[in-house]
Amino acid sequence: MTVLPPPFPCKDPKLLKLTNQLQSDYPDFVFNHGKKFAWRAPRTIIIGPPEPHSELLLLHELAHALLKHQNYHLDIDRLKMESAAWAKAKTLCQKYHIPWDEDVAEQELDTYRDWLHQKSRCPVCGLTRFQTTSGYHCPRCEEFIS
Repeated sequence: MTVLPPPFPCKDPKLLKLTNQLQSDYPDFVFNHGKKFAWRAPRTIIIGPPEPHSELLLLHELAHALLKHQNYHLDIDRLKMESAAWAKAKTLCQKYHIPWDEDVAEQELDTYRDWLHQKSRCPVCGLTRFQTTSGYHCPRCEEFIS
């Protein structure tokens, strides 16, 4: 059994067990601890401090890795990547016998939906702008706003 290199501050035995299993199953990925759960392409999965849904969050970050998520060009693409990672995490939950919690996934996705909504609002008129590769554009103001 592979164990995380010290000092890994995880005191949660279920999270530690899952992490060790994932390290064994996916030796091409590096598992490190950090301030929050995250995927750092091309190989590193960051394990945040234990919380009620740590195992689910870890599988979500593994899903990003398995789906080879790296960069996005449009903000909507980021939301699509997050949705795909949550869908993949659901299948990983079955494989690793981790309870799936739809509410957690939707709450996490809501943070990206809210971010996208806020970012797309025109600061002049409040209308929803559209994004192209050159930035955000307001159909009412008809001016480029980056």
